[in-house]
Amino acid sequence: MDSQVDVVVVGELNVDLILNRIDGFAEMGKEKMAGEMILTLGSSSAIFASNLSSLGSKVSFLGKIGNDIFGDLVVDSLKNKGVNADLIIRSEELKTGATIILNYDEDRAMVSHAGAMEALILEDITEEILKKARHLHFSNYFMQPGMKTTIRDMFQIAKGLGLTTSFDTQWDPAEKWDLDLYSLLPFVDVFLPNKQELLYLTKKSTVDDALEYLSPIANTIAVKMSNEGSLVITGGEKLQKDAFLNKDVIDAIGAGDSFNAGFIHKFVQKCPIGECQEFGNLTGAISTTAAGGTTAFGDYDSVIEIAKNRFGYIG
Repeated sequence: MDSQVDVVVVGELNVDLILNRIDGFAEMGKEKMAGEMILTLGSSSAIFASNLSSLGSKVSFLGKIGNDIFGDLVVDSLKNKGVNADLIIRSEELKTGATIILNYDEDRAMVSHAGAMEALILEDITEEILKKARHLHFSNYFMQPGMKTTIRDMFQIAKGLGLTTSFDTQWDPAEKWDLDLYSLLPFVDVFLPNKQELLYLTKKSTVDDALEYLSPIANTIAVKMSNEGSLVITGGEKLQKDAFLNKDVIDAIGAGDSFNAGFIHKFVQKCPIGECQEFGNLTGAISTTAAGGTTAFGDYDSVIEIAKNRFGYIG
């Protein structure tokens, strides 16, 4: 990565094996049939990076994969979306992660093998790399134990170098939710949880209580609330925006990551937070118009065309 980029994405990489049109829920000792199978680029970080690049931001990716067929698919997929993959570290000892997704309408069940993504550590993220970016995004904290004790250090270093930052924890497979947000969020410009993650992370029963708890130390929090839209709190101001509702959802995989991409695409352009939020709602909805987390995103013009035709978006 020789030239300056808008966003460096640090995070997990894996492939998704998606099964659609399944004839019932999986049961022990029984076999179910799926009417459709898709093998595609997975991981929240990669979906975010791909869609952010498709929108026109200049993006590079830093992560770890195996030197295997799945790793080839990851690198080729990122490059095909215009993401710089030069910083990706390939391991001869570890396998590329994979997630099997059982897709049921707007919900899903997943089983993952983390593979090489568990081995990413702070020492892989040098100041030289960070200095070449304007913004740092990190996603899927709980799937990357190598970063567990140093996540705050990474964000603090980035802020010290003048970068803006964003963070999406994603789901905790162990459901322990052991993350010290109070020490971390002062170094995060945009925190991007969904509603359920926010409640578990803060151990609060309502979104309002969770936001009141985090507001003293957070900068901007953008809460993804599915078909309820999104809720943002920034500088003491609360912004509620309705969703762009898709009446014919193909699948919801990557919708939250696509919200992140739309939000951060506008954020790095220094747009007002309300504009970032609305565009995030829009790109999250656009993601649901095609199978897989990146299929709906060709380039900025094609995204806006979908926005106009499907959601009546006028910009």
